Amino acid sequence: MKRIFLIISAVILPFFIFTACDKDKGNTGTLNLSITDAPVDSDGITGVFITVSEIHYHTNENGWKVFEDYEGPKSFNLLDLQRGESELLGSFEMEAGTYTQIRFMLDAPVFNAGQHSNPGCYLEFGDGSTTNLFVPSGAQTGYKAVGAFTVPINGSVDVTADFDVRKSVVKAGASGKYLLKPTIRLVVDNQSGQIAGEVTNIPEQRNIVVYAYAGDTYDDSEADEPAEEEIRFANAISSDMVDENGAYHLAYLAPGTYELVVVATEEGEFIEVLGVIKNIVVESRETTIVDIDIEDLQDL
Repeated sequence: MKRIFLIISAVILPFFIFTACDKDKGNTGTLNLSITDAPVDSDGITGVFITVSEIHYHTNENGWKVFEDYEGPKSFNLLDLQRGESELLGSFEMEAGTYTQIRFMLDAPVFNAGQHSNPGCYLEFGDGSTTNLFVPSGAQTGYKAVGAFTVPINGSVDVTADFDVRKSVVKAGASGKYLLKPTIRLVVDNQSGQIAGEVTNIPEQRNIVVYAYAGDTYDDSEADEPAEEEIRFANAISSDMVDENGAYHLAYLAPGTYELVVVATEEGEFIEVLGVIKNIVVESRETTIVDIDIEDLQDL
């Protein structure tokens, strides 16, 4: 009888061990996290370099936790990651469930703490010169990216963190130093769509910038002169400058209804709002084509 019990134990015990391990494995999934940008030209800036030293994620039960598998620090020129271009930060195994926040720890010089000879965050200009990109209150707290995503059990989700350089890089008043105040949103790739098109009849010596707003959220006051260390069109979700071929491209937009604010600039300076195009529907994994004739905008 004792021998029979030992045989049964030998058969059943590995089953329970396998089941327990399989259950633990079944509670996890994979987050594939990438980085992108949606900037417009300003002050002749040709490079916006940031260095990500750590990445954290937030849970309601345990607060902030570190992605131990992140192979940092990594440096990126955000201006290389425009118009739907992105770069993979890493693939991370984590508990299945819904998350709403990720935090990026950046290797950046601290504002009013003196110059840094080799800063991890800096700007590059057309003449080849560089300048430090400071953080207002220290890099210890990091910068939060907000947006809900769900990690499926035994599956994966692709999420892109959209650093908006237009909103994130501002010039401090009297000092003239550049500050980094990142505005980062998280977008689930297979849920996002995009708006693209061509712009015609552009006035001479003018550049055109197209801003995307959530439907019926744009207010004329956003074109007013901004306060110090603030920006125009602060509530725009994304933006793009029309290129030399007359094309623009607004990527990583959540499904929904949008309006486009079309703006004229000259040498990086705001001139005027040319018009607003309303009721543009964006669907998941689809490109909505909106061609813009500047001469027709006044009739909208």
